[in-house]
Amino acid sequence: MKKVSPKRKLFLRAATVFLLLSVLVFGSSAANLVRIQLVDSEQYKEQAEKNQLHDTEISAERGIIYDANGTVLAKSASVWKVYIKPAKIENEDFKNDLCRKLSEITGVELETIKEKADKSKYAYLVIKRQIEFEEKEKIAELLTQYYEYHVIGDNGGELTGTKKRIYYSSALGIDPDVKRYYPYGTLASNVIGFTGTDDIGRSGIELKYDSILTGTPGRIITAQNGKSDVMSREFETVYDAVRGTSLVLTIDEVIQRYLEDALEQAYVDSKGKGAYGIIMDVHTGAILAMASMENYDLNDPQALSDKDKEELAEITDEEDYKTERNNLLFSKWRNFIVSDTYEPGSVFKIITASAALEENAVPLDMAYTCTGKIQVADRTIKCHKRTGHGTQTLKEGLMNSCNPFFITVGQKLGAEKFFEYFEAFGFTEKTGIDLPAENVPIAGQNYHSLDSMGIVELSSSSFGQSFQVTPIQMITAISAIANGGKLMTPYLVQKQLDENGNVIKETQPNVRRQVVSEQTAKTVADMMEAVVSSGTGKNAYVAGYRVAGKTGTSQKLSAGGKKYVASFGCFAPADDPEIAVLILVDEPVGQINGGQICTPVAAKVVEKTLEYLGVERQYTEKEMELLDTNAPNLVGSNVDDAKKLLENEGFEAKVVGEGDVVVTQMPSYNQTMPQNGIIVLYTEQDAERVTVKVPDLRQMSVSQANKYALSAGLNIKISGNALNEGELVSYDQSIEPGEEVEYGKTVTVYFKSNTGVNDYAD
Repeated sequence: MKKVSPKRKLFLRAATVFLLLSVLVFGSSAANLVRIQLVDSEQYKEQAEKNQLHDTEISAERGIIYDANGTVLAKSASVWKVYIKPAKIENEDFKNDLCRKLSEITGVELETIKEKADKSKYAYLVIKRQIEFEEKEKIAELLTQYYEYHVIGDNGGELTGTKKRIYYSSALGIDPDVKRYYPYGTLASNVIGFTGTDDIGRSGIELKYDSILTGTPGRIITAQNGKSDVMSREFETVYDAVRGTSLVLTIDEVIQRYLEDALEQAYVDSKGKGAYGIIMDVHTGAILAMASMENYDLNDPQALSDKDKEELAEITDEEDYKTERNNLLFSKWRNFIVSDTYEPGSVFKIITASAALEENAVPLDMAYTCTGKIQVADRTIKCHKRTGHGTQTLKEGLMNSCNPFFITVGQKLGAEKFFEYFEAFGFTEKTGIDLPAENVPIAGQNYHSLDSMGIVELSSSSFGQSFQVTPIQMITAISAIANGGKLMTPYLVQKQLDENGNVIKETQPNVRRQVVSEQTAKTVADMMEAVVSSGTGKNAYVAGYRVAGKTGTSQKLSAGGKKYVASFGCFAPADDPEIAVLILVDEPVGQINGGQICTPVAAKVVEKTLEYLGVERQYTEKEMELLDTNAPNLVGSNVDDAKKLLENEGFEAKVVGEGDVVVTQMPSYNQTMPQNGIIVLYTEQDAERVTVKVPDLRQMSVSQANKYALSAGLNIKISGNALNEGELVSYDQSIEPGEEVEYGKTVTVYFKSNTGVNDYAD
């Protein structure tokens, strides 16, 4: 055998090692190639496409929110978002310059922009969303500009400066975006709700229906080169965004405004914590208006009112300030009507009466003598009339809002039957209204369960104390009495529309159950009408429209019984109901009775709403005698003949000018004016109009207000229960005192009674 030399052995050993290494390396590469091409091919394909394509999302417009008549309450519009490309920013000076310019244009904090610009691994970071046209134009102008800097180099020992440019467009861009707008600002703010900067619903209808209001985003897919620069539009594919489903609400913008205007005045006058109101179609459960005071601007939900700023001004600790600020905002956004509970007080007596009549627990002509108090177990419960109401029937007990009377009715009904109807009228369950965060009272916490309802609990519950309900539950129960005993499901969205306006879904009225018979409902409605015509609800009287209602004033037991909720629930016309109205004032200051502060609000709302809906007035003979009249047409008449005609009809005439013929008049022909009012006759076309200053007609009797108005040369229209003229005191007027108006102008003066409207016992 031939001996192998040491050098040969070394060579063979090296060759073997090299061969093994080659096999190992190439084998590994081959294995990786197989894995890349066969196992992970989709992942790498996706990564390649990502590097080759620039994909921009086009935000979709949310569906439009309309009122019942097609008036736009919420809509989306095209805006823009500004973004940067941190991965493309290499020059530090350029980065600082870009951040500074963006901060100046957008108002975003400089440090916030710098933090994003420093994230060099990211190819796309949004700086600001929903910018308006003015900001967008400034960004567009910046995109056409460049940043110039010098590069210092060494040329044979000499330093030379070379100018270089970096275009802002290499690191900055604008994409389409959408923004939500609310044309009417504060109108129905707690109902509609608002969206965040991410275009997601945060409250109200916007939150409840967010999933269908939200549209389908579109995309712009554009080819990009190896440097990640977007190529020309010929390599661009656009997938259009699809707008979300639109909604038609049951809310009527006109009726909503009536309610809000009336509530705002009550909120200011009562100095209360809040004022709330609902108007419901009694036949369908549709909500025609729902409002809370104070409200907020949907276009700027984070804004604080002057009242809020005053409260916060006293807080010095930064964390406490933030907490309290958030509490104030959340309180404003919260819809009290569906999310909070309150003690209903004497309004609830209509439920007790309905249950007792339905079960024949008491006769309609039941007689009970109120002495001013009643003993229940170990406690004495007082009537608001300390001397007592004397002997009353059921109707009179409701008219007088007598607590001892209804304690007796509740006891005759019994705990089991009382609770049965408490459940039947819906006070232990949600109403099902299509709004978020509906509260449902809890047994043992908000109301007495049947097991825990002793004689004391039954007695206090019978007149509306010691338990809580939501306002939406209460008005639904009131509507059940108005419509013949049917408990309806309240709702706010009547139709859903596709992008082309076609109806894709429509809400049908839903009867949850029949709670009392038509006859019982009719009987209670008649008693409620007497409450308004002659009882504690007399300030809700509206000439020509029969109103059925019940006042309420309750202690807030949760607040130690030292604060109150004033309320009034009603429906009209009483003989053929169309609408139900519930008005609440939380923690009023001064006058605290629902019969004093809530009934006038309801009267204004009922009158304007029924007029708007075209419900014809039906006047009684007494009302006809007190009706306003219409000014006769005197233009073209001889002055002496016109004066004689006016005197014969009881009017007072004032002639302005030296002519013989009437050329114009004030009030004009057919304008509403009081009987025995003033009419100004102008006999010269260019005659200077006679003007007067409106006097302060508040805190006066009807006769006093008439006297002062006539002496000032003005007519007045009386708004209030003129059938009880001797009790009335004016509290508001349609034209502010001191305002200059034309002689003969009609001023509406609002009157109410403070006699016999108390329904609360200390």
